[in-house]
Amino acid sequence: MRAVENALGIIIPDNARIIRNLITGIQYVQDHVIHFYHLHALDWVDIVSALKADPAKTSTLAQSISDWPKSSTTYFKAIQGKLKSFVDSGQLGIFANAYWGHPAYKLPPEANLMAAAHYLEALDWQRDVIKIQALLGAKNPHAQTYLVGGMSIPIDQNSENALNAGSIAFISGLAKTAKEFVEKVYIPDLLAVASFYKDWAGYGAGVGNFLAYGVFENDNESNTSNLYFQRGIIKGKDLSKVFPVDHTKITEYVTHSWYEYSDGNDKSRHPWDGETNYKYSGPQPPYEYLDTEKKYSWLKAPRYENMPMEVGPLARMLVAFGSGHKRVQEVVKLVLNHLKVGPEVLFSTLGRVAARGVETLVTAEMLPVWLGQLTENIRKGDLKVHDGSKWEPSKWPKEAKGYGMHEAPRGALGHWVKIKDQKIENYQCVVPSTWNGSPRDASGQKGPYEAALIGTPVADQEKPVEILRTVHSFDPCMACAVHVLDATGRRVTKIRVV
Repeated sequence: MRAVENALGIIIPDNARIIRNLITGIQYVQDHVIHFYHLHALDWVDIVSALKADPAKTSTLAQSISDWPKSSTTYFKAIQGKLKSFVDSGQLGIFANAYWGHPAYKLPPEANLMAAAHYLEALDWQRDVIKIQALLGAKNPHAQTYLVGGMSIPIDQNSENALNAGSIAFISGLAKTAKEFVEKVYIPDLLAVASFYKDWAGYGAGVGNFLAYGVFENDNESNTSNLYFQRGIIKGKDLSKVFPVDHTKITEYVTHSWYEYSDGNDKSRHPWDGETNYKYSGPQPPYEYLDTEKKYSWLKAPRYENMPMEVGPLARMLVAFGSGHKRVQEVVKLVLNHLKVGPEVLFSTLGRVAARGVETLVTAEMLPVWLGQLTENIRKGDLKVHDGSKWEPSKWPKEAKGYGMHEAPRGALGHWVKIKDQKIENYQCVVPSTWNGSPRDASGQKGPYEAALIGTPVADQEKPVEILRTVHSFDPCMACAVHVLDATGRRVTKIRVV
């Protein structure tokens, strides 16, 4: 969408920009909270240990870090009873397939019970707050109301099927609910858990280079550089210098990917000239065992100036911090001071977890700001959400090309399009998990996942929770980048498609 707008020189209306910010903003907040509790917490939290907790002591702990109302002894005793019923039945349900009792778990029983309670609360909370996305985007996570030139959702005070005073008031209430949970549950829990795992500031550093396209537009230009979270690049963990982003310096290798380039696999291509040619036609994926000297990944290897780059919340917050974003700097310093650690811990597994929390809080604070901007535009009589003046193919140039840069919750998302004779001639995208999960390139440089795992201690190779901690800290996209492999060729799992 942004790529086509860029190719055709389309500038979207102000209301469309604001609605896009609101959709992306609530997606960030919901997605990051889900990641912390439902995708990553059980790498740090031992649910079974919570059965040993004293609910009264858990209540004291919870009340010492937050004034969240659900912190009574009775409440935590009820949660403990619910967990016990899971365990006693032998059917752990949502808590199955974890390494309970693993020596790498460090939280005391009371902290485990508190985290387990908030895990369950977050299930209900996220279901409610994402209604903002449903109202503005129709579907989560792939919003359906985006159009080239703006948005399809109308603003009409006299229509129940459009944005009106009632729906805006409802969204305002949900935004308040989102912010309150982040402030009083998520951030206190994050700090409490992190305080027991400070040693993880020494693991998972990765490649040390960070790329952020920036997000939350302050003006309506396609690929604007006027962004709330700034665009930039950090090299070699040096926060004193943030480099500008030049999309023409992005290329992709397929040297170790199950793809072929027509001019050779050791060369790289810019996405405008990208190819996605998969030639293997056998019944199984083309590997018997993991061999990093050959092709071993479904992902290409994106590089910026031939350097691997980490993308995601840590990259965004580091670029914002280094670019002088006042609020980000305030919250980062608050977190570091609370944990009594220095900024060097940001370049780690623990740093990724903390950065995601920082970003969630700062984004949640902006939701009512953007909603206020939209309300003010409507008050002034500005109801425009789409500009279709350039959507006339007969008037397009014979050839056009464009690019769109966006930050999905997981990181930098780029789309490149070539249009010829009013048709798409080539279209390529480079998604966040491709950057982070990329295999080695022609020079043998590791991608962020691989680099981050080096030096990780593993207490039990059959139960590698330590590996999960670092990989999960990137928040991999399962559809984009999860491979289940075993170094010895052993079948790990079999999925039957019917």
